[in-house]
Amino acid sequence: MRKILVANPKGGCGKSTIAVHLASWFAMNDEVVFIGDLDRQQSSRHWLDLRPPSQPKIHHWEPTDELVAPPKGCSVAIFDTPAGLHGKRLKQLLGEVDRVIVPVSPSRFDMMASRDFFEELAQVKAVRKDRVGVGIVGMRVDARTNSSRELVDFLEQFELPLLTCLRSTQRYVRALESGVTLFESSDAAAAIDRLQWQPLLEWLVTRRAS
Repeated sequence: MRKILVANPKGGCGKSTIAVHLASWFAMNDEVVFIGDLDRQQSSRHWLDLRPPSQPKIHHWEPTDELVAPPKGCSVAIFDTPAGLHGKRLKQLLGEVDRVIVPVSPSRFDMMASRDFFEELAQVKAVRKDRVGVGIVGMRVDARTNSSRELVDFLEQFELPLLTCLRSTQRYVRALESGVTLFESSDAAAAIDRLQWQPLLEWLVTRRAS
């Protein structure tokens, strides 16, 4: 089973966008996919409610403090987490997963909010022992701007891989409002956006915990 945690201490950084797109991609590839939405806003859960029945099935489960593990029969579990995740709850979730994806936007406020989180991750034994892989995804990135270059410079100090950068586009907003992701879109113009996901997808499928 692949177990993926999407986490960042800051709200509004794109965690749910990543969670639902990964869920749809794995479901399109015949995996049994469950999303566990721990965020109070329940964005991923609402997205599932909007999802057309004609699309590949994605399931929902509710992790609790006592029972975090996904249901039996699941082959891909994706945890969509709330802002402010830290401490005991973070360590509990890290004990359940084999990959962590951290979305970071190229704004100074977002980068500073992520600093303590990266340092906390580095202290967790499972991360130190490389049992849990951590990767970063740049969100709403325009490669032509100074802020995007500042993001790359900022991340270099943590020795964590910047897997890919996703550009800002209203297609992601429409995806969250429709229950259908860019992977399932028939819009030919979305091809460039789908291509930006490829390094992240390859990282997830080629490095898998035993």
